[in-house]
Amino acid sequence: MGNDTGKKIIVFGAGGRVGRAAVAEAVARGHRVTAVVRDPARHPGLEAPGVTVVRGDVTDPESVAALAAGHDAALHASVRLDVPSEEYFTATAKALLSGLPAAGVGRLLTLGIATTLEDASGVRLMDAPGFPAEWRAFAQGHVVEFGLLTAGAGPALDWLMVVPPPALDAEAEPAGGYRTAVGTVVDGPGRLAHADLALALLDEIETPRHSRVQLAVSA
Repeated sequence: MGNDTGKKIIVFGAGGRVGRAAVAEAVARGHRVTAVVRDPARHPGLEAPGVTVVRGDVTDPESVAALAAGHDAALHASVRLDVPSEEYFTATAKALLSGLPAAGVGRLLTLGIATTLEDASGVRLMDAPGFPAEWRAFAQGHVVEFGLLTAGAGPALDWLMVVPPPALDAEAEPAGGYRTAVGTVVDGPGRLAHADLALALLDEIETPRHSRVQLAVSA
């Protein structure tokens, strides 16, 4: 789908699977993308028409502000498995909350994790009996991030946490669509192709329909 009034979108964590899918979908729609990675040399395939690859640090508010200036929206799709989850997502949330408004960017999408969602009984998946402790520790990073965004974002920053299902599947055949729910698990098999998650992300960047919530997305 082309877009004659294309936006400028900055993607932090553009080298990961979700980041790459979002970059590809954005370019296909006629947007211009700044793809932020820690080491551009490790991602030679990212460079493409409509895409500018840059080195940046999403945990550094000055880096965020400098790189994000002039953009219409930001996507935070980065993750670090070598840093404790709560520490990493605290740092990224604080940097984005400071850097994006300083840069004049008014829309932020960030990725969540399905285990922070509630099931039909109102219990978060991560709070269920027998839930593995190491998975809970990772999920807690997103809980803290959500809390920081909820408490810290002023009226100048409209944000949304987009939460894919547990089975975000690189091999799944794209369905060309998706279903959503606010704050709760989407009924069904809980599977989603990266390309379909990218559809949801770009739809919310082009036409914001949800704000300041966890938006669960599934096939």
